[in-house]
Amino acid sequence: MGSPKKTEKQYFGTDGIRGHVGEYPITPDFMLKLGWAAGKVFARSGGLRSKILIGKDTRVSGYMFEAALEAGLASAGVDINMLGPMPTPAVAYLTRTFQAQAGIVISASHNAFQDNGIKFFAGDGTKLPDETELAIEAFLGRDITTVDSAEIGKVTRITDAAGRYIEYCKRTVPGNAVLQGLKIVVDCAHGSTYHIAANVFSELGASVKAIGVSPNGMNINQECGSTSPRHLVREVLAEQADIGIAFDGDGDRVVMVDHLGNVVDGDELLYVIARDRRRRHVGFGGVVGTLMSNLGLELGLEALDVPFVRSDVGDRYVMEMLKKKSWQLGGESSGHIVCLDVTTTGDGIVSALQVLAAMMQSGSTLHELRSRMTKMPQHMVNVRVDNKAAVMSHPDVLAAVTGLEHKLAGRGRVLLRPSGTEPLVRVMVEGEDEAAVTAHANELAEVVATSRGP
Repeated sequence: MGSPKKTEKQYFGTDGIRGHVGEYPITPDFMLKLGWAAGKVFARSGGLRSKILIGKDTRVSGYMFEAALEAGLASAGVDINMLGPMPTPAVAYLTRTFQAQAGIVISASHNAFQDNGIKFFAGDGTKLPDETELAIEAFLGRDITTVDSAEIGKVTRITDAAGRYIEYCKRTVPGNAVLQGLKIVVDCAHGSTYHIAANVFSELGASVKAIGVSPNGMNINQECGSTSPRHLVREVLAEQADIGIAFDGDGDRVVMVDHLGNVVDGDELLYVIARDRRRRHVGFGGVVGTLMSNLGLELGLEALDVPFVRSDVGDRYVMEMLKKKSWQLGGESSGHIVCLDVTTTGDGIVSALQVLAAMMQSGSTLHELRSRMTKMPQHMVNVRVDNKAAVMSHPDVLAAVTGLEHKLAGRGRVLLRPSGTEPLVRVMVEGEDEAAVTAHANELAEVVATSRGP
């Protein structure tokens, strides 16, 4: 009997399933059922027993969910390869390398340790299509059944997973650039790059100081990494380093710090990578940003004659737009950057290597490279509202937005976004003058706050 058809997802969001540990569905019993459901969907391919990889970040709850998923998958007759702590993009790569049917990452990315989640990769190292996620959810509504004892899945551990991924990362360096003479401080956020990132850069010739490499299960992303680079700034200046590199807890995001202590975000890094590829006459089509990407990125790429489009916020939507356009480069200001000419998903280490190679081959500092793009001042105000839809369509709000866009005259941008999870409308204004941008955003926020619907 086939599983029932569903058209709307109950559990899978734009980036897998995520939430607070101990609160449904981030519970051991759900993870057991999820493992079984995924196993039923992926079980047997072409008459052969299927294989699924499991990796995790350094959260203490990862052990619990790892065991639950393993039991569920095995009961469905799927073999499991355990990777241990491993960056999310490493799981994507290893899923392809081992010709597995799928890869699972236990991680809540940049969130605090109290949260956790599950991400899936298809056999080609890309995110699961909607129809596969719907198929898994359909099985979640059924009772667990266990295959015959002789068919229960077997579990093995891949002991050389880290080494394989390190070598892969090194091979993505453009033009075989070496990092000899470069002094780097790396902040691994006490996350899943803690045993990998420093080795990648040092094996390419750099002198590396690593911080955020002492995970205890509860300090992941805690005042460190890409979401909180203040400590990295201090270390770069104290060490007189050439550059600082900060990852998030699962290694799919990166932000950098130049030798003067300036934080360089994802928009600026994306510009540096695109400019370097254009300089080397490497085709990549164009660049995909999001609705939140800084206008300075758009204008900087326009000056390079590089096409640019915006997707909805979220790496899933960036990837969808890249595939639609058949382009190679995209990303978000948070530091989630996708270089499809060398990888299949956002990869912090690989993205950092593209920037380092641009520095080495051009003989320029990161400060010099990022200064060729001028970031526009940007100010955001979160406005709490009762009815997001009514506010977004209110005549006073629409008139205020139109008036402000006319005032900015193409040298600025206005964006109103309803929050997907909270009763908020996010008001964002950017332009050339910081004081004016702040004033405009506050004025528009006041209009939003006082508009209750027609």
